[in-house]
Amino acid sequence: MKRALISVFDKNGILEFVQFLVKHNVEIISTGGTYRYLKENGVPVIEVAEVTKAPEMLDGRVKTLHPVIHGGILAIRDNEEHMATIKARGIETIDMVVVNLYPFFKKVNEDLTFEEKVEFIDIGGPTMLRSAAKSFKDVVVISDTADYETVMREMEAGEVTFETRKRLAGKVFNLTSAYDAAISSFLLGDEMPHYLNASYEKVMDLRYGENPHQKAAYYVSTTDSGAMKDFEQLNGKELSFNNIRDMDVAWKVACEFEEPACCGVKHSTPCGAAIGKDIHEAYVKAYECDPVSIFGGIVALNKEVDKATAEELVKIFLEIVIAPSFTEEALEVLRTKKNLRVIKCHHKPMDKINFVKVDGGILVQDEDLSFSTHYETVTEKVPTEKEMSDLDFGMKIVKHVKSNAIVVAKEKMAIGIGNGETNRIWPTEQAIERAGERIEGAVLASDAFFPFRDVVDTCAKHGIKAIIQPGGSLRDKESIEACNEHGIAMIFSGMRHFKH
Repeated sequence: MKRALISVFDKNGILEFVQFLVKHNVEIISTGGTYRYLKENGVPVIEVAEVTKAPEMLDGRVKTLHPVIHGGILAIRDNEEHMATIKARGIETIDMVVVNLYPFFKKVNEDLTFEEKVEFIDIGGPTMLRSAAKSFKDVVVISDTADYETVMREMEAGEVTFETRKRLAGKVFNLTSAYDAAISSFLLGDEMPHYLNASYEKVMDLRYGENPHQKAAYYVSTTDSGAMKDFEQLNGKELSFNNIRDMDVAWKVACEFEEPACCGVKHSTPCGAAIGKDIHEAYVKAYECDPVSIFGGIVALNKEVDKATAEELVKIFLEIVIAPSFTEEALEVLRTKKNLRVIKCHHKPMDKINFVKVDGGILVQDEDLSFSTHYETVTEKVPTEKEMSDLDFGMKIVKHVKSNAIVVAKEKMAIGIGNGETNRIWPTEQAIERAGERIEGAVLASDAFFPFRDVVDTCAKHGIKAIIQPGGSLRDKESIEACNEHGIAMIFSGMRHFKH
């Protein structure tokens, strides 16, 4: 008779699966709550303590950590010495291990004390799973309730195939590595560890990646909360790889502000951003920044969307609208566009760490969450209060624009954005050109210092009144002198915001 060890936290489907095993002449041994659950439901089951002759101890911390259990799992069936050893010690083989783990992934994000979270670190479960996975040639190991059906189907046909056993073993090590990574992250906190081991769970397969020939899926952190982890889709077709990337950028920009704010994104960079007296005005101003580029883009708003704003949003083709909430009247309007993805975000951005994949490696850094707290006026002219407000607004936008980045701002509205160029004068010229006739009295924000005075001279030709940049160039004096010549105020922030 074959023997199965069953120990599950998630009991979904386990009763039906075990009843199937019993019908197929499989003896069941079990532990703790699983044992009681099966027994209460009339399943013939043997308690692990009866097999090991050792009762559970330390509040259940030690149940299955015993040679009788692991010897029965790890013995290689076609190794005569192994089989003779376990026979001499009265150990019977275990042919199937069905285990799912304490829900540490879930509990680590709940409002529990540190000590309470530690108690959800499963020890016996991963140990049994790893033992069984190593012995997959002889032992069927199931760590996912979704695999019960596959195993039952193959047992009905004769036996569980080698390929299925190998795949199930692979799933075990995938699970336990993520489980250990989550625990490591919990214990180490913000430390940059010697080994980088991230724990993410797949929530959806995507139709494709950036291009149709690329496979893609979406994973969320098992340990960290975040806006892109638990958003709610209220309307529209399924999300794509590019959609989720653009959503992330748009939402981060909109959430830079406490005032009603809106950001439009196209190809992972802002194409319009503004603050308004209400969310309707914020959207209209953001749209007016670049009505051409925002078409087919992503729009994020940091306040509830009302009917009036929704009526503006549906006037053009948009891929996605993101907001913290929507009135019922607004949803009715937005749902008239059946493909428009309407996303409700429950959280502001929360990422603390940023990853960039390179070929054969990965770069890890803190998220760029800081802004300068000390602005220094370095010119004879001092910016007005209104100009200072626009400079601060421009710097919050430029942080999210790809380098080299320039934002021309006026009335808390990005009227021109230049980005992604290999020198600083080109994005300056682009931003000024896009601002057009609105530029008189505007200000300019730069993500990095000016290596030459050419940016200042270009600004002067077009009526820019004030500039904010980090400072720190060997030629800072030239730019300051140019500003003084042209009567432009210049602020050094002392902090750059590269975004490559």
